[in-house]
Amino acid sequence: MRKLLLGVALSALMTGMAHAEKIGVSMALFDDNFLTVLRNGMVEQAKGMKGVELQVEDAQNDVAKQLDQIKNFAASGVDAIIVNPVDTSATQAMSDAAKAANIPLVYVNRQPINVDTLPDKQAFVASNEEESGTLETKEVCRLLKEAGKTEAAAYVMQGELSNQAAVQRTKDIHDVIGSGDCGVKITIIAEQTANWSRDQAQNLMTNWLSTNTPFDALISNNDEMAIGAIQAMKAANVDMKKVVVAGVDATQDALAAMQAGDLDATVFQDAAGQGAGALDAALKLAKGEKVEKKVYIPFKLVTPANMAEYMKKN
Repeated sequence: MRKLLLGVALSALMTGMAHAEKIGVSMALFDDNFLTVLRNGMVEQAKGMKGVELQVEDAQNDVAKQLDQIKNFAASGVDAIIVNPVDTSATQAMSDAAKAANIPLVYVNRQPINVDTLPDKQAFVASNEEESGTLETKEVCRLLKEAGKTEAAAYVMQGELSNQAAVQRTKDIHDVIGSGDCGVKITIIAEQTANWSRDQAQNLMTNWLSTNTPFDALISNNDEMAIGAIQAMKAANVDMKKVVVAGVDATQDALAAMQAGDLDATVFQDAAGQGAGALDAALKLAKGEKVEKKVYIPFKLVTPANMAEYMKKN
């Protein structure tokens, strides 16, 4: 009888192991506030699920390293792969590697260049970047108009130029300004990348301030750069009440800056929602279930009027 019970227990254990799902996750960069929230969201969700194991690796902003990680995941026999791409223009090789190994792959947060030609068992989970820069810039227009401006000058800080989100958000800014619906004639004084980085943005803003060119707004592709720009402005004794500053992501640091009266607008990008959506899609694909090729989590405008709703989200 004891042998029989041991046999049943072993059989049950092996069956449970057989149904366990191992997901390989390659993040572009661990040292990024927003991506950390996204990554932690996936990890926490997986902890609460029976039979789901995540193997999370840092690509350290290295395209070649990330491709190697994907190939290694495939060789180790994971059930699915989730990728937050380092370079969105280099994703075709990643899709090809996963397809060759017949392993499902889900891109998260950053739109792959081959998003419209993804093979079977591959999907993209993020937020629609056409909304992000549009919501941000329309709010900048509204605030400038509210301040009595008919004409205004603005600086634009871009994310990594190899990143689809940076390209699209910057296009959104130009589209809103050029649409005729802004209500204020905005001239862009300068537009330059600070690579999503707070430190680089602080240096860039310091350089811009050194020219003594009057300006009314700083429109940033993300909150980290907006915060860096704010730090430079405050160090130069710029009156923050006279400058409109906007970003994207609604991170905790950004909302703290908004509470302090330094950041005027941001756009909530649901990091946890994207992470949960990517994990859900990966698990479904691993089980042979169908998922939409593009799964979008909505962006939402955040201002001092509604920021309390978002204080504990990102």
